[in-house]
Amino acid sequence: MALTAASPPEVVRAAQKDDYYRGGLRSAAGDALHSLAGAKKWLEWRRELELVSDVAYFGLTTLAGYQTLGEEYVSVVQVDPSQSRVPSRLRRGILVALHTVLPYVLDKALLHLEHELQVAGDSTRPTQGSLAPTARSQSAPRRWVRRRTATLTEQQQRALLQAAGVLRQVLGCLRRLHVAWFYIHGAFYHLAKRFTGITYLRVRRPPAEDPRVRTGYRLLGLLSLLHLALSAGLQLYSSRQKQRARQEWKLHRGLSHRRSHVDERVVSTASLCTLCLEERRHATATPCGHLFCWECITHWSDTKGEVPSPEARVPAALPLSRQPEEGVRSRGWFDLRRNPRLSRLLFFVT
Repeated sequence: MALTAASPPEVVRAAQKDDYYRGGLRSAAGDALHSLAGAKKWLEWRRELELVSDVAYFGLTTLAGYQTLGEEYVSVVQVDPSQSRVPSRLRRGILVALHTVLPYVLDKALLHLEHELQVAGDSTRPTQGSLAPTARSQSAPRRWVRRRTATLTEQQQRALLQAAGVLRQVLGCLRRLHVAWFYIHGAFYHLAKRFTGITYLRVRRPPAEDPRVRTGYRLLGLLSLLHLALSAGLQLYSSRQKQRARQEWKLHRGLSHRRSHVDERVVSTASLCTLCLEERRHATATPCGHLFCWECITHWSDTKGEVPSPEARVPAALPLSRQPEEGVRSRGWFDLRRNPRLSRLLFFVT
């Protein structure tokens, strides 16, 4: 009996069955680690445990030359691009590595890169008293990433952080695009199988295939492509809106900072005494509206015999406070009674 190519529904059922058994293996391994090492270690090594479970599942089946549980469920076998031979051990090993190890490495590398760039941008490096992991407790790849990002400028770090986010979104869109393409053509369900050229053949008598099933899968593929295009357009529009909002916020923050700086300068300039050129202490107002320090105006009136106002030479001054403090009394308040000339020039309202 001649072997025929597996139909798209059979390939999908095999992949779903494999995902089901892989999930059970992951759950069992996670429960074992959680009971032995606790929740903290389980959260810390959860992704690595999932990787080990996937490698063990495909290593005991595909790499060893056997069918996976999903392939056995639908009675299909893997073949190389010649459609007549079982894939070699090298090809099967590359398939397992691309299907399990490469996604983990890419996700971990992007996660560490984004974290280090955000830490470097926020200038929140962990200190000796912090609970963050020190350089000795971190892995060698993470220390290497930290050294490399530390040599970059702020603009380069910002551009690299944006590139990492774009790359993560592109990888997700690439997976969805590949699945939609499979629904249309029905050849490769996983990217790893497309790169290695591994397909499926039936090992049992094929049932009568309904042509409407293939039409339904093609329609599903077209709808998936349309949904992917709409999602990409919405993400692009959202990223532009965020970038525009960020620029407007930077402009608003710069204007507000400049305005507050000008206001501070105006306030600081207006609060200076024109006699001592320092900030006024115990401000005293003349009838013309000028403000001076209490000590400066009393000393000026004592020596010059007039109020220092070019607009009005009125021999009177109005202190803003109800009564000078104790130190001011000793230096000017009682001098008015001892100095008749000064008492004629200044008049105080207490």
